[in-house]
Amino acid sequence: MRTPSRHSTFITLACLTILCSACSRDTSPKTCTDPLGCVDIAPKEELKLGVIQSLSGKIAALGQEQVRGFELALARRGDKVLGHKVALQVEDTGCQPEGGANAALKVVADPKVVAIFGTTCSSDAATAAEVMTKAGLTMISGNNSAPFLTAIGGQRAPRWQEGYFRTAPNEESSGPAAATYAYQKLGIRKAATINDGDIYTRGLTDGFAKRFKELGGQVVLNATVSKQDTNMGPVLTAVKHAKADLIFFPLFQPEGNHVLLQARRDPALKKTVLMSDGSLIEQSFIEAMKDDAVGMYFVGPTPPQNGPALDKLRSECLARFQTPPATYYYTSAFDAAEILFAAIEKAGQPAPDGTVHIGRKALRDALYATRNHEGITGRISCDEFGDCASPKFNVLQLMDPAAGVEGLKSNVKFTYSPVP
Repeated sequence: MRTPSRHSTFITLACLTILCSACSRDTSPKTCTDPLGCVDIAPKEELKLGVIQSLSGKIAALGQEQVRGFELALARRGDKVLGHKVALQVEDTGCQPEGGANAALKVVADPKVVAIFGTTCSSDAATAAEVMTKAGLTMISGNNSAPFLTAIGGQRAPRWQEGYFRTAPNEESSGPAAATYAYQKLGIRKAATINDGDIYTRGLTDGFAKRFKELGGQVVLNATVSKQDTNMGPVLTAVKHAKADLIFFPLFQPEGNHVLLQARRDPALKKTVLMSDGSLIEQSFIEAMKDDAVGMYFVGPTPPQNGPALDKLRSECLARFQTPPATYYYTSAFDAAEILFAAIEKAGQPAPDGTVHIGRKALRDALYATRNHEGITGRISCDEFGDCASPKFNVLQLMDPAAGVEGLKSNVKFTYSPVP
């Protein structure tokens, strides 16, 4: 039997060393240990995000503002997150609960979708968020503000869902802002409220009523109209019989328009104070109502501070879309997109083969951990309920329709914040 030479023995040992070294390297795909699962993005594969907004119907303008804010944030990153081009699956909710559920179901059907940006309206957010959380995803909105979605009085709200976030302030404080101004500054002692039955408007009128009663006022009528109602005569007759001195009606268009116009045409309501909220702080409303809206009050989130950051974003918006922003809500959409992208980058884990693994719970945890992000709308920190914006509201009065939304926003009568 032939004995191996020293040279052949060396070669054999060298080969074994190389083979063992190769065996010790983990070149297999990384095993997902995230309790909600992972999204794996291969090299050169697109990173998918769902965008569900109200892109048709009466709220389409607000939905478009949300999309624009999102696109501006993405453009600043060269349309890439974690080095991957971003692909969007855009769905229209129509600002309807069933639309929110259907849009979310379409998005979560694709297991490659990392997260959802939406919605515009709070009513469709409630149904969309329920679908989202069951699928283990994360959703963030720059426009939802109904208290029912996150927290009421420091406690989990009825429609709270794990993984839902927003950068629009919780309007739990909007109703109290209106009530405080009405009672303390206008001297109102009897008020009526009108909502349309959904979680957004009902939350605002409930908040108004609670605070107004605490101050010593009397809510003499708490009425509900149906969406698509055009005849507001019955509810306005009830207002007259109740002898209310103020009507708080946080309605959208066109129902809010009908309340205003028909109240103005009734001599018995000539001295009745009319007050709505941010849903009517819109150029199209002012242009449609003109002088009929003069003297009316509105409660809305305190707008972002003027300065270099806002000026830059406004310039980018004008350059990209060839039109100035219709409202300032695109700024909270921009901030929502920014903290979402940052959370995705924090949750993403690269593998040796270039694949990026994004844990779904890790993404939620990264958003919940957001602290002191310097946003366009202010400093952003997300709490355990998904609220990421500080609640601060202005009471505005429309005096010059020709000055439009900017003129209205500049005529601040009162600022309210429950946080010192």
